[in-house]
Amino acid sequence: MKKFRKVLDGLTTSSPVNAGGSPACGSAAGTPTAAPTPRELDIQETLMSEHFQICKTVRHGFPYQPTALTFDPVQKILAIGSRSGGVRILGRPGVDCFCQHESGAAVLQLQFLINEGALVTACADDTLHLWNLRQRRPAILHSLKFNRERITFCHLPFQSKWLYVGTERGNTHIVNVESFILSGYVIMWNKAIELSTKTHPGPIVHLSDSPKDEGKLLIGFESGTIVMWDLRSKRADFRIYYDEAIHSVSWHHEGRQFMCSHSDGSLSMWNLRNTAKPFQVTFPHGKSQRDGRKESCKPILKVEYKTCRNSESFVIFSGGLSYDKAGRRPTLTIMHGKAITVLEMDHPIVEFLVLCETPYLNEVQEPYAAVVLLEKDLIVVDLTQSSFPIFENPYPMDIHESPVTCTAYFADCPPDIIPVLYSIGAKHKKTGYSHKEWPVSGGTWTVGSQSYPEIIITGHADGSIKFWDATAITLQMLYKLKTSKVFEKPKGSETARGAELVEEDPYAVQMVSWCPQSRIFCVVGISAHIILYCFSRHDSNTAITSLEVRLQCEVEDVISPSDTENAVCLMDAGGHSPQPPSPRGNTPDGARDGARDSIPCLKVKDRVIRMPPGYQAELVVQLLWVDGEPPQQITSLDLNSAYGLLALGNCNGLVVVDYLQKTIILCMTTLELYGSADPFQRLTRSPRKNRQSTSEFCMRGLSNFYSDSKKRIRTSYQSLTELSDNQVSLDQERSKSPTSVACSSPAYTDPRGTAEPVCNLRASHYSPVFYLLDNGYPSRRAMLQQLHAVSMYSHDEHHGTTYTWSERESRENSFSRSRSSSVSSIDRDTKEAVTTLHFAESYGRRSDVLPAPCLWVGTSLGLVLIVPMSIPTDEQERMEEPVTIAPTSTVLMLKGSVLRFSFLDCTGGLIHSPHEAWRDTHAPDDPERPRRRRLVNFSPCFSQEAGGDGHLAVVCSERQAKVFFMPSQACLYVHNITESSFVLRADVVAISNISNSVCLACFCANGHIMILSLPSLRPLLDVHYLPLTDMRIARTFCFTNGGQALYLSSPTEIQRITYSQEMCDNLQEMLGELFTPTDTPEAQNRGFLKGFFGGNTQTFDREELYSVLMTQRRVCPIVGEAAAGKASRSLAQHIPGQGSVEGVRAAAGGAVGELARARIALDERGQRLGELEERTALMMASAETFSKHAHELMLKCKDKKWYQF
Repeated sequence: MKKFRKVLDGLTTSSPVNAGGSPACGSAAGTPTAAPTPRELDIQETLMSEHFQICKTVRHGFPYQPTALTFDPVQKILAIGSRSGGVRILGRPGVDCFCQHESGAAVLQLQFLINEGALVTACADDTLHLWNLRQRRPAILHSLKFNRERITFCHLPFQSKWLYVGTERGNTHIVNVESFILSGYVIMWNKAIELSTKTHPGPIVHLSDSPKDEGKLLIGFESGTIVMWDLRSKRADFRIYYDEAIHSVSWHHEGRQFMCSHSDGSLSMWNLRNTAKPFQVTFPHGKSQRDGRKESCKPILKVEYKTCRNSESFVIFSGGLSYDKAGRRPTLTIMHGKAITVLEMDHPIVEFLVLCETPYLNEVQEPYAAVVLLEKDLIVVDLTQSSFPIFENPYPMDIHESPVTCTAYFADCPPDIIPVLYSIGAKHKKTGYSHKEWPVSGGTWTVGSQSYPEIIITGHADGSIKFWDATAITLQMLYKLKTSKVFEKPKGSETARGAELVEEDPYAVQMVSWCPQSRIFCVVGISAHIILYCFSRHDSNTAITSLEVRLQCEVEDVISPSDTENAVCLMDAGGHSPQPPSPRGNTPDGARDGARDSIPCLKVKDRVIRMPPGYQAELVVQLLWVDGEPPQQITSLDLNSAYGLLALGNCNGLVVVDYLQKTIILCMTTLELYGSADPFQRLTRSPRKNRQSTSEFCMRGLSNFYSDSKKRIRTSYQSLTELSDNQVSLDQERSKSPTSVACSSPAYTDPRGTAEPVCNLRASHYSPVFYLLDNGYPSRRAMLQQLHAVSMYSHDEHHGTTYTWSERESRENSFSRSRSSSVSSIDRDTKEAVTTLHFAESYGRRSDVLPAPCLWVGTSLGLVLIVPMSIPTDEQERMEEPVTIAPTSTVLMLKGSVLRFSFLDCTGGLIHSPHEAWRDTHAPDDPERPRRRRLVNFSPCFSQEAGGDGHLAVVCSERQAKVFFMPSQACLYVHNITESSFVLRADVVAISNISNSVCLACFCANGHIMILSLPSLRPLLDVHYLPLTDMRIARTFCFTNGGQALYLSSPTEIQRITYSQEMCDNLQEMLGELFTPTDTPEAQNRGFLKGFFGGNTQTFDREELYSVLMTQRRVCPIVGEAAAGKASRSLAQHIPGQGSVEGVRAAAGGAVGELARARIALDERGQRLGELEERTALMMASAETFSKHAHELMLKCKDKKWYQF
C-alpha cells in the first residue's frame, strides 16, 4: 500500500495541475514528493527537536483587574494581585516578575514577610499560599486550604512568624508561616463579644496588634464592633459597639489611640483610656445642612493615620465624597494638619498604601510616598512636597492607554534605530513629575549575555502607534505617533450629523508594516485607509499627498451547482451585509446610499502642515465608496523600500502604489489577475433593480471555497449568525436556536425610526480588528474575518448605539455555539480576498533565467499568483519612468487561505527582501554628500551572485505548507499542518545562534504551537500551549527571530514567550533578582523619661502560646499545650508546595504531579484516620466516664434497703 501511494503521488505530481503546485494529496511530513527537480538539492538542516521548548519569559503592562497591593519597606519591592489569580512583583526597572496561582482564584490579600524573601497570598478559594522569593522564578512552598470558613482578612506582624487569619464567621485563626500549620489557638467570635449581644458581629474586616503591646490584638468586625483581645489571658480588654459599619482601622504609633473609617463617610478617633465613645468624629467632605445634620457621604473605604517628627500628622483616605454631585471622579484625600488636598483619579481606587521610613509601627512613621492602585493604572504620590506631585512610572503601565488593536515584533533590529527613536520621543514626554527617584527600587537586574535590539510596535483604537524598546526582556516606550493628525477633525455643524455615521474609532489601527533598514513605516486604518510615513530627524513643512482608489468587483465568486439552486432564497433573505465605517461627509441621510459615490471615509488635510522630527506622513491612500457601497476592509499589505512600491489587497482586488512617484500603477480585481489561468468557473452577476441591493451581496470575509469535509471541520469552531434589523424576524430567528440569548425589550427609539433590540450580546458594529460577533454569536468564519480585517459591519446597524471598550471585550471574549445552518448560507455569499502580499526577487515565469522584482499574491481560496514587475534601476529614471506590471498565468494552489510567503536560497539560508538604506530627505543639503538612494539586495547584484541557481519558495496557508522550487514551480515538500483546526499565524523565523536556523512557526486555533523545519517541513515541535479563549490572542500573536513570540494575554498585558531551548536555559540569568540580602534597620532607642512616662512597648513570647510541632503526620503540642491545644484537623488542610523541586519539575513534571497527588491523597487519608482516632478517643473517654459514674451509683445504693429509695 505504501508503494502504491508513492506511485500515485508521483503520477499526480507529474500532472499539469500539480506542476502548478497543487498535488491531490500531500505526502508525508518531511518526505519529498517524486516531482522532478532541476537538480538534487543537498541542504544540511541543523535544527533538531532538542533546539525547541516553549517557555514564558516575561509579562509587560498593567495587571488586569487588580485586587490587592502590598509593599516590603526593607526590600522595597511591590506586589499586586489580580482577579485571575496572578501576582506581579515589581522592583527597580528590569525587576518584574509574574506568578500565577494554578487555581485561578482571585487574590484577596497580600502580605510580605518583611525582609525575609517570602510572600503570603490569600485567595478567594480560601487558600493561603507561601511564595519563595529568593529565587528568580518564585514558587509556592506551602499552601493551607480552609474547608469550613471563608477568609476575609489577614495580618502578619513585623518580625513575627504567626499569621492572624480572620474569617467570615468572625473567628480568628493563627497560622505558623514557617511550616504553614494551623495553631490550636482560636479566638471565637462568641468569646470576643459580650454574651448579652444578640446579633452576630459579622465578618472580620481588620486585624492588627497594638504598637504599644504585642500581646493585644485589635479585631474589627464589619457591623461596627471593635474588640481589644488580650492574647495572654484570652479575654477582651474592651469592646466598642458603634452604629456605623467599619471599613478600616489605623493606629497612632504610640498605641494610645486609633482611627476608624465608616460607611457613612465619617472618621472616628478612639482613645484607649475611654472607649465608651469616640473623642472625635469628623465628616471630611460632609457639609452641614440647615437642620444641623451632615449631608450623606460615600463610604471611606480605607484610612491611613501616619505621624511625622517635624510636622503635622498625615491622614490619607479614599472615598468619603458627598452624594450631591453625580459623576464625580474617584478621589484620594490627603489631610496634613489643617490643609486638605483632594486628588482626583481617572479610574476607581482599588487599594492604596503609605510608604514610611521605618517598618516599626511603634516609631514615628515619617511617610514619604503613597502608592495608589487604580483599576487601570498605578501611581505614586510624593508626600514630601506640598503640591503632592506624582512620580514618573518607569514601568510600561500605559500599554492600554487606548485599547491595543494590533502588534508587531521585530528582533535583531539595526543598532542605531533605538537611540534615534528614544531621542525623538524624549522631546514629547510629559513634565511636572517629582524630581525624586522612584521609591520602588528593590531587587537587582543586569543585561544578560543574549542582548540584541528588539522593538515591539502596538497599534491602538484611537489611531496612535507606540514603539517600545523590548531589548533584554524589558519594555520601555520610545516613541508615540498619532495617525489622526493626518485627517481633518469634524466641525461643529458636522458633529451632530456625523454622530450616527462615524465609526466610534474611525482611526483604529488595523495592521502595520515597517522596514527597519529604510525606516519606512506604513499604517492600515479601519476606515479603509493607508498612511505611509518617512523618518526624519528634522521638522518639515509639507503637504500630504492623498490618493483615492476606486476598487470594485463586478463578478460573483465561485458558485457550485447547489449554490445556484439557492440563489433566489439568498436574495430574499434580507440579511444585513457587513459594512465598514461611514465617511465624515455632509451627505444627508436620505441620500447616503444612492448619492454616496467616489468619496473616502475620512478627509485628509489639504494644506501645508508643520511636522515635528520623527515619522512624517508622506502619502495617504484611501478606498472610495462605490455606488452607495462602502469600501471593504484592507486585508493585506506589503511595502518594499528598494522598489518604492506599496501593495494592498482586500476582498475586491489588488492595488499597487508607487509611493516615490505617488501614483497608482495597478488596480485590478482578483479575477482580472488570473486572466485565462483562472482555475474556477465564475458566473457573472445578474442585473439588479437598484444599486442599493448590492449591499445584500457585499463581501463578508474570506472566501469559503472549501470542500465539504473542510466545511464540516470548520463548523466545529462555531458558525456565524445571520443579521437582521427587524425585531420580529430577529425574535423568530432566535426562537429557532436552542442557544439563543434572551433579549430585553427595546430600550430606546432609533432616530431613523427602526427599533433595535437591546441585549447583553447584541450585534457588533465595531471594527473587525477587535470585535467579531454579530448578535453575540462567534464563529470560525467570524474569527477569520476578524484576523484578516474583513468588514463585519451591518450597514444599518452601524448607526446604532455605541459601546464602551469593556462591553466590546465581553462580546469579543464570549464564545458560544450558534446556529448550524448559518454556515452554508453565508459561505455561498462570499468573494475571494487577497490575504497576503510579498515583494521579492523571484521568478515570475518558468522560463525566467534570472530573478526579477515580483509581487507574490495569496488569496482566501488558497491560490498563489506571481506578478512580475519591471522597475528602472537608475535613480533618475526611477523617478521619471513608470513601473510596468504584467500579471502572468502562474497559479499555485494550497488548502485554505494563504498566510505567509518566504524564500530560501539553495543552501537553506533565508533570502532577505531588497531594501533601501535610510536617508533623511529633509536634512539640509550637503553638496559634498548628495543624498542618493542606496539599494541593498536589489536585482542587478542579486542576480549575478546567487540568482542563477534558483531558490525555494515557502508558502504557508491555514491548513498546509509547501516548498516550491523556482523557477520550475515544482512542489518539493508538502505538509498538512492540521486537519481538525486551522492556522492563525505563521512566520518564517531564524534561530540566530545556529547556522541555517530557519524554520516555520505556526500558531493554531486549537492552541497548538508548531515548528517545522525548512525546507523539508519536518515537525520539530508540537505543543498545546494556549487554548484560544478569546480573539485578542488570535489577532495579536506574532513570532519573531531569535526564538521569541508575544501576544496580548489580557486587555492590559503583553506576554512574551520563547520557543528556543537555549533561551529557556539562559532565562534565569536574564531575569532580575527579587530578593537582595539587606540588614533589617534597628529599632530606635526610647529615652528613659519617655519610656518611664510613656510606657515601654511590651513584648511577649508568641511561641509559647501558639507553637505546635508536626510529628509522624500528627499535630502534637509542645510548649504551651495548655494554652494552645490542638487545631481541628478538618478545619484546614496543609498542601506542600513544589518550590524546592522547581528545577526538576520541567524534566519530570508528570511523575512529580502524580507523586504530589498521591501525597495529598495520603495526607487526606491520614487526616481522616486522625479524625476517626480523635472521635474514638472521645467515645472511649465518654464510656469510661459513664462506667465510673455507674459504678459510684452502684456503690452508693448497694447497702440501702428498699424503703430507703
